[in-house]
Amino acid sequence: MNIAVLVKQTPQVSEVTISDKAEWPESGTIINPFDEYAIEEGLRIREKLGGKVVALSYGIDKAESALRDALALGVDEAVLITDQSYSYLDPQRAALGLSKAIARLGDIQMVLTGKQATDDDSALMAPSVAAYLDWPQVGFIKKFESVTPDKIICYRTTDYGYDKVEVPLPAVFSVVKEINEPRLPSLKGKMKAKKAPIARMTAAELRLNNGGFVIQKGISSPPSRPSGEILSGEKGEIIDKLIARLKENQIL
Repeated sequence: MNIAVLVKQTPQVSEVTISDKAEWPESGTIINPFDEYAIEEGLRIREKLGGKVVALSYGIDKAESALRDALALGVDEAVLITDQSYSYLDPQRAALGLSKAIARLGDIQMVLTGKQATDDDSALMAPSVAAYLDWPQVGFIKKFESVTPDKIICYRTTDYGYDKVEVPLPAVFSVVKEINEPRLPSLKGKMKAKKAPIARMTAAELRLNNGGFVIQKGISSPPSRPSGEILSGEKGEIIDKLIARLKENQIL
């Protein structure tokens, strides 16, 4: 079973602060925490069925550090889709690049990713990659009951519990935290990851144009909450004032 795991480099939550500048943090980046569960699940499936796990990411040169972290955990290969204009990519354009990279790799039966990224929280990557590849997709997986070279039976979380789904391969899956407990990198894994080669695919090689599907006009802090109104008077009078205010604002 050859598995591609999609990995995103995201800001370390402890480094994120609220300020009037409203800028993305330039330091303290890590593997998107939700993607660690996808990596772990890919490694567990490989340990049972054989094959390989390939980590894929996109970004400028510093995004390579997330892939080295994935290599330290035990993935077999790493691929970076890179361009110096990739400091920020909207999810749709990123998904297009990743899907083209997966197609170029060939012989991939399964794509895994975390349910969402902690920076944009879009949860668009898995369905978008599946759409570009024209593969089936199942999101928010809490358990893989059965994995064979031809099909997978899994449990998808819903607002009311879960669905049991049978999916033919190849297919794309996003996973939730309940699926496993990610392992920690070993010292041997860290040493190996430092020297491991990381394959690169450029935007030109994948024939990706420079236009985005979503245009980000800016990032701004939320507006300050206006001060509240304190109603005074006797109990009955306060109730009447409150009801009047609620009607004025069409809440009642």
